[in-house]
Amino acid sequence: MNCIHAVALPPPSSALFPKRPFAVLTPNQTLLARNARLGIRVRVRVRASKGEAANWSRWIPAGSFAADNVFRLIAGATASPIGQFVASPTTFLHSIDPRVKLVWLLALVVLPARSHIIMRFGLVIYLTLLSIWILPRNAWMDQLGRVYLLSGLLFITLGLGADGVPALVQLRTPPPAMMGLPNLPVSLTGYAYVITKLGPLTFTRKGLSVASTVACLTFTVFQSASLCLTTTTPEQLAFALRWFMLPLKYIGVSVSEIVLTLLLSLRFISLVFDEVRNIALGIVSRRVNWKQLTVMETIDVFFNYFRRIFKNIFSHAEQISQAMIVRGFKGDGETHKIYFLSESSFGVIDFICLLCLTIVIGAALLSEYYLV
Repeated sequence: MNCIHAVALPPPSSALFPKRPFAVLTPNQTLLARNARLGIRVRVRVRASKGEAANWSRWIPAGSFAADNVFRLIAGATASPIGQFVASPTTFLHSIDPRVKLVWLLALVVLPARSHIIMRFGLVIYLTLLSIWILPRNAWMDQLGRVYLLSGLLFITLGLGADGVPALVQLRTPPPAMMGLPNLPVSLTGYAYVITKLGPLTFTRKGLSVASTVACLTFTVFQSASLCLTTTTPEQLAFALRWFMLPLKYIGVSVSEIVLTLLLSLRFISLVFDEVRNIALGIVSRRVNWKQLTVMETIDVFFNYFRRIFKNIFSHAEQISQAMIVRGFKGDGETHKIYFLSESSFGVIDFICLLCLTIVIGAALLSEYYLV
């Protein structure tokens, strides 16, 4: 006797797109559909209903912190040319001698810590305008937004945390009224150590000084290095560093090996960002339905992502080492000839840049004495 059992299956469209706004299912139909599509799931909710364990899955980040959005942010963050030379459009920074650029970089690292707060924010505004003028639109919008976000978080955190909760100090001497001395007069200049109060936290002048120094220093270091790498080839930077380090060769410093390491590092930065971006784009392009994955499966995807990144990076490093061996490199940086594409020479624009740097350094030094 033949028995024919009819099994109701969901249509193909519902299997590909399980959640539709116009589909209204009963709780039993929803449970059956989920079991048919997923097969194996972590039964946390069932155990929670029996009182065995708490429903910890609801604490997993969702929404803007979902895995798909994380990979999209990684793919978008590395889309801009971070640390890569941009040949066009050609600007005046491309024609400046790389030795002058290194001097400017050193000055921009020191000046925020040795100048007035007005001078610090002036350097930030100057680098912002220079980035908008020099870099392409998609590059400066992405870079400035992220660097400003990091600097802003540092400013708020250090401003409220440097001197936000004052220590309880008990005076060892009696107050002036008990000793028969007049109280100190109140300042007539309007000076106030406490700027504002936010509940239990206090924003003071010390917090403002520390926060502005760290935030401005972070912005200048990141953005000035980005401008230098964007407008200067790795060979030019290696030539400039070698020119400054040549006197150290007479005291036993291996200048050629340091320059070769810098040249390889600058070449390797672009490979790292390309691998991070390409693997993230590969995961996003596969349109994984993250809602059907359990927590452990999502974590496993992230582990495979980082493992693939390191595997590809080590593979590129091995290929570079093999290419250097084929070209005659024997492990001695002193005997290996490093070919620079062009020798840099000073011009009128370089002297103008050095003059501007002298003016900026003088203004920063004078700001400590005349700006209070």
